[in-house]
Amino acid sequence: CKQILWTMTLAGLNLFPSHRLLPHPNITDQELFWGADQYDFSVVLPAAATECFWHFAHHRERFYLNFMVQWVTGVGLDRHLSVTVNAPSSLLLSTVDDAKGQINFEVEETGFHQMCLSNFHNHFSMMQVFLSFGVYYDNNQDKGKKDMEEEKLNNTLSIIQIATNRVERNVFHMFRYYSFGRMRKSTDYFLLQSNTRYITWWSMALSLLIVTSGFLQLLFLKSLFVSKAENEKPRC
Repeated sequence: CKQILWTMTLAGLNLFPSHRLLPHPNITDQELFWGADQYDFSVVLPAAATECFWHFAHHRERFYLNFMVQWVTGVGLDRHLSVTVNAPSSLLLSTVDDAKGQINFEVEETGFHQMCLSNFHNHFSMMQVFLSFGVYYDNNQDKGKKDMEEEKLNNTLSIIQIATNRVERNVFHMFRYYSFGRMRKSTDYFLLQSNTRYITWWSMALSLLIVTSGFLQLLFLKSLFVSKAENEKPRC
């Protein structure tokens, strides 16, 4: 995204010319954001909160979004998360309401696509969500490019370029599956930690309850054999 420029004018003098502050004045937005990319990170959503992110995608690219709830703390502990993806024209493209999900579609509009995560199911609980999203090119669906590739098979450079593109695409998908595996591993790790804390605290509470009940029973039995007066017989 191009840098937001503020032009200040004082007494008819332009103190900050905008054309000098542009990082790439001769490059359009489509050229600046062209290429396959992916992002992996975690975000913490407060109770009943909504977080939105934007990602640039071109026409005929493949846009994907993978998410998984890692942990939930608070009251209620509902792991469901509402995820929506909107086009640059605010058209709703896809929606998922689950603890984990995958969204994948072919881009029809060039521009910034909006991804919103809503934790409206939990009014008193916060959650951490792992996200993996990006864009890539699926040349297998482009029949016109296949014909052009067959015509250029005799060209050694074309063969090398086609093979390189295939390798890059396969490596990209490999990292996609690897990031999804990281999601599951981190979710299992946080679940293991949560169960460990749950078992530890309940074990301590039950142990304290057993010791306290045994001590009270001992005091009650001891009181049955105590006589306050000399002539008074014990109750047991």
